Amino acid sequence: MVLAGKLEAEIDINAPADKYYRIFKGQAHHVPNISPGIIQEVNVHEGDWDTHGSIKIWNYTVDGKTEVFKERVEFDDEKRAATLTGVEGSTVLNHSKTFKGTYQVTPKGNGSLAKLTLVYEKVKEDVPDPVKYLALDDWYY
Repeated sequence: MVLAGKLEAEIDINAPADKYYRIFKGQAHHVPNISPGIIQEVNVHEGDWDTHGSIKIWNYTVDGKTEVFKERVEFDDEKRAATLTGVEGSTVLNHSKTFKGTYQVTPKGNGSLAKLTLVYEKVKEDVPDPVKYLALDDWYY
């Protein structure tokens, strides 16, 4: 019985890696402007936008359903990576004991490559893997 898993996805982004990382790190409140059909709102619950350990609340839509995800964020500026550890959530944490997503962006030509890695532990075996959260192209276009 395997309850733990890891999923990965990559997508080319038409933005320099440093710019993309800066927006995701310190200006996540602008993400709804980039992808309003998916992300409706991002707010700081504790800390501030770009401080390691801050807690943010994301309101978004996946598969036509509204969800809320409360995360504790950790930043790795050298790797241009942000790790989001689930603290509370309307759907994802109802099906997972643990849920951690890491976004990493690396330079690639005139743009960059965004990689999302999800590491999770399901509450029970018959819960589906959280594949729907890997749709990076839906989040950014």
